[in-house]
Amino acid sequence: MPTQFLYIIDILGTVSFAVSGAFLAMEKKLDPFGVLVLSFVTAIGGGTLRDIMIGNLPVSWLRNDTATVVIFFSAVATMFFGRYLRKMRITLFLFDALGLGLFTLIGIDMAVEKQFSIGVCIAIGTITACFGGVVRDVLLNNIPLLFRKEIYALACIAGGLIYFGLKNIQLDANIAKVICILIIFAIRVLAVRFKLSLPQFYSRLNTTDET
Repeated sequence: MPTQFLYIIDILGTVSFAVSGAFLAMEKKLDPFGVLVLSFVTAIGGGTLRDIMIGNLPVSWLRNDTATVVIFFSAVATMFFGRYLRKMRITLFLFDALGLGLFTLIGIDMAVEKQFSIGVCIAIGTITACFGGVVRDVLLNNIPLLFRKEIYALACIAGGLIYFGLKNIQLDANIAKVICILIIFAIRVLAVRFKLSLPQFYSRLNTTDET
């Protein structure tokens, strides 16, 4: 897998996560500092927790000036040009879905280097991709999207399982990574397109309570 390809998707995914955090902060009418904080949390929250968990210190974004600059300018651009960026919601969503796949792979690769089990590697990959959004929603006093709507973390888990399955049949590692990213991307897009979600049981419980 070409390093330049990974770098480009990494940047686009970071931009998308940063912009999504900024949008939600603006919808809550936070001040500019609050918008910046939410933008950073969304983009780097998952990677920060991952690095702390696996002992990769100092955490990645402290050693990568590019990520900090990209997030800062993404947040500022959202504040100034938000009404124009809203017209690109589909494009931003596609970048977000690609970023979800890439960040999952980054987390998995770093866990593999630490020689963790397959289950732990997939969990680390999922945390890398999803935890920033969880922190963002908690700070905004919302139930995290991860727990209430559409298929999100499940896409990361499915992609991770397929990645290790492909590795077990001796498929080239780079090809396996590309397939994993595409599968996570496809699951996420299809889930949103067809409004797919896990089954919900609370309505049944409410009915039982009433009786």
